[in-house]
Amino acid sequence: MMNALSAAAELHGARAAPPPAAPEFADILPRQAKTVLDTGLPPRLVTELVVKVLHGSGKTPLPALSARLKLSVNVLREILNQLMAEQQVEVAWTGDSDIDVQYQLTAPGQRAAADYLAQSRYAGPAPVPLASYREVVERQSLRRPGAPRPERAQLAAALAEHGFDPALRDVLGAALHSRRALLLYGPSGAGKTLLAHQLARLQHGAVALPYALLVERQIIQFYDPLLHQPAPPLPRQQEERRSWDARWAICQRPLVHVGAALAADMLDLREDAASGVLRAPPHVLANNGMLVVDDLGRQRLPLADLLGRWLGALDQGWDALALPGGHSETVPFDATVVFATSLAPDALLDESFLRRIGYKVGLGPLPEAAYRALLRRACRQAGIEPDEDAASRLLALHAASGRPLLPAYPHELLGRISDFASFAGATPRLSAAAVEQAWNSMFAACAAPTTSGEPS
Repeated sequence: MMNALSAAAELHGARAAPPPAAPEFADILPRQAKTVLDTGLPPRLVTELVVKVLHGSGKTPLPALSARLKLSVNVLREILNQLMAEQQVEVAWTGDSDIDVQYQLTAPGQRAAADYLAQSRYAGPAPVPLASYREVVERQSLRRPGAPRPERAQLAAALAEHGFDPALRDVLGAALHSRRALLLYGPSGAGKTLLAHQLARLQHGAVALPYALLVERQIIQFYDPLLHQPAPPLPRQQEERRSWDARWAICQRPLVHVGAALAADMLDLREDAASGVLRAPPHVLANNGMLVVDDLGRQRLPLADLLGRWLGALDQGWDALALPGGHSETVPFDATVVFATSLAPDALLDESFLRRIGYKVGLGPLPEAAYRALLRRACRQAGIEPDEDAASRLLALHAASGRPLLPAYPHELLGRISDFASFAGATPRLSAAAVEQAWNSMFAACAAPTTSGEPS
């Protein structure tokens, strides 16, 4: 699943618009903790993290320890003073200032570190309490009154290359305003996945995400740099950032993409075999952003189980996650959910699920004029001069083969034209011969398409 998530992150990052102005995070984020009590964490947990980091780093400067654990120097001094009193930590070196100091473990500290690592190998940023996470998710939710909504002109500009008629854009806009689940359906190549990613770009604004969560006594690694793209704050906020809780990362609203590889065990917390750390499931990682479920109906778990779990959780605004030991805890589920499938909705879903999915949008072949316009735009993007005679030849090939005018074809064909030109040491050019060569490389050995049952 992580490969699929990473691929989605790369597509999202590659197509993302310049990040909008950062919000006033002073109204969202907690202040930087000045004491261990302020962190909301058990002192024992903070002690264990300090000892484990010192074990892995050896002589460690105080600023480096602060940067690693995302805790203030004052909090760390409180813990380090106690550890020195217990003779588990000692000062290895001091400089000219009170912050220019390095610490290291003593022999008793090394033994304590071994015990702590046997219980949990996590030695990253200090987690935030679940209660604090719930509050921040609610404050930056797109469902809250006054949250930004995409305007008609923004949606039209974002979807201009699709050639959609205004009525279809209105349905998409209403779906985004409602924050209800959206189902995109149509044959492979109709542009469902690309459309879902473009809709994600309309969810403007940055959000705060925790590096890690503390749920009961379990640390859950949350922040994923492949999914959570950074959103640099404004210069003024860079100054203010020092007073905010550093256990939170400022990111673009997340886009999490899962497909047919989704299995039942991915709906709950999972232990990473390499690190021994619990990782949050994809629908929780998508909080305050968008969750795209591609190839709906092909997942490795019963569809009724998947939809029953996620649609119910979406209605409630929370989901219950099973913890090691048999306990469970509720966490927020606050995401725009987009399902995509190449299967017929009425054959895939019963009436109850169709009703609970708020909006359904069918995608399919383009009209000839829209297809020509898409080909011209794709040529400009690829740096290839458009040619109407070549476009007519492409339309003739579609007609002769019975292949529908799907949005995926122009980009794919132009990519192949560029490949052939590059191999020949020539400049890519749209011509009837080049179109036929690219077309034959795609379809010569294939039977005419059937639109039902193809993967999304």
